[in-house]
Amino acid sequence: MKIEKLLLKLLSIIFISIFLSNCSKKDDGDFEEPEIITEEVAPITLNNEINDFIWNGLNEIYLWQEDVPNLADNKFATQDDYFTFLNSYNIPENLFDGLLYQIDVVDKFSYLVDDYVELENSFSGTSASNGLDFGLVRLSGSDDVFGYVRYIANNSDASTKDISRGEFFLTVDGQQLTLNNYSNLLFGSNDSYTLGFADITNNTIALNGKTIALTKTNFTENPILINKTIDAGGIKVGYLMYNQFIADFDDELNTAIAELKSQGISELVLDLRYNPGGRVSSAIILSSMITGQFTDKVFSTEVWNKRYQDYLKANDAESLINRFTSTLLDDSPINTLNLNKVYVLTTSGTASASELVINCLRPYIDVVQIGSSTTGKYTGSVTLYDSSNYGREKANPNHTYAMQPLVFKSANVNGVSDYYNGLTPDYLITYNTASGSGEGENLTNLGILGDVNEPFLEKALSLITGSTTKLSTKSKSFLGVDFKNVADSKDFTPLGKGMYTTLKK
Repeated sequence: MKIEKLLLKLLSIIFISIFLSNCSKKDDGDFEEPEIITEEVAPITLNNEINDFIWNGLNEIYLWQEDVPNLADNKFATQDDYFTFLNSYNIPENLFDGLLYQIDVVDKFSYLVDDYVELENSFSGTSASNGLDFGLVRLSGSDDVFGYVRYIANNSDASTKDISRGEFFLTVDGQQLTLNNYSNLLFGSNDSYTLGFADITNNTIALNGKTIALTKTNFTENPILINKTIDAGGIKVGYLMYNQFIADFDDELNTAIAELKSQGISELVLDLRYNPGGRVSSAIILSSMITGQFTDKVFSTEVWNKRYQDYLKANDAESLINRFTSTLLDDSPINTLNLNKVYVLTTSGTASASELVINCLRPYIDVVQIGSSTTGKYTGSVTLYDSSNYGREKANPNHTYAMQPLVFKSANVNGVSDYYNGLTPDYLITYNTASGSGEGENLTNLGILGDVNEPFLEKALSLITGSTTKLSTKSKSFLGVDFKNVADSKDFTPLGKGMYTTLKK
């Protein structure tokens, strides 16, 4: 027991000595703090490189970049903050939509595609199509949808079938079209379907037993649907129905104008009622063909976001001006009509580059607009690819996403732009319905395109000849239906109602 007490006492002395010794080192400034081991935090990694492409592209060139807080240059303090934001979006489309300025209110036309090859084909007029162009509407108070045939593209699958303009269809493969299913049934992955046709009686639509099977192919539609000369009371009137501004068909357009010129026309009716737009250069070329006396004068001016606008003004101010031309893109000369007046037929399907022609010709010649108000798209886009300069060359091989954001707005030589509610016609086409009246095309009396009795063309010819229009009698005797527009077939092409140009670098 004594030995144990002695050992305990010795141990106590040793412990006290060590403690005092350590305190002495601390007092002498030699005390070493114990090492604190901290766990290193790994940096945030990016989950989806497409999201990075979307944010950078929109931050660089989007027309309303300054108005979107999440696109601000100083939005993110660190790369981790940036990646954390991008990673909060699992689907690229959701990020893209979330970065648009007042989507579907101000910006109705910017879009993202997951296959830029399909987009490029659409710029050339090529898409998966059976050639049937149609509108989709619904009767008031119903979610059921029906289609009406607007026209059939030449040399298409539909052109070989028993289908005519003005016919109605109600079902696809036996299923009633509704607001919930029309997109999938008509524009889904199915290349073939069968339409069930219908008749309208007393504002009620019902199947009539007729069915037609159609098949989509990789089809290139010639935008020149009709080009003819009409003798109207001794006046030679050219009628050109042009359904999209496509650079690949500028040569054909030049030939069409040459044909009208050779036939000695003195008046022109330009039918753009189903033209959703397209390439700006083709709009300039058509406008220059209609006139010819304004070469090199200002056709339109462009306004980009502040970053681009300031840069272009300082380095290439001329690139912000589009001028009337005397040549095609390959420098071959264009044919011109040297007209001082043109009659343009429009509907709510007239958009973008079509509106550009009307707005930019008005300061120079008399543009007589007939029909109903246009879409109201005065903005243009460019294609952005995932590359260092957003060009097609060296695009990221890991995906085929591309953006078509709105990047500029157009104005005519007098500065007129921002026609948000569309361009209002000089002569509004109306018709009677059971509840009052409607505007634009009467679905029960669409008429035959290019025929002198077709309501829109009939009105134009009456103005040209100075005769009393028959619209107040014969045309209005066809009682129209009360309906609400849903969509049209061109809305579901990659280009949609777009106006585009090439990226300025």
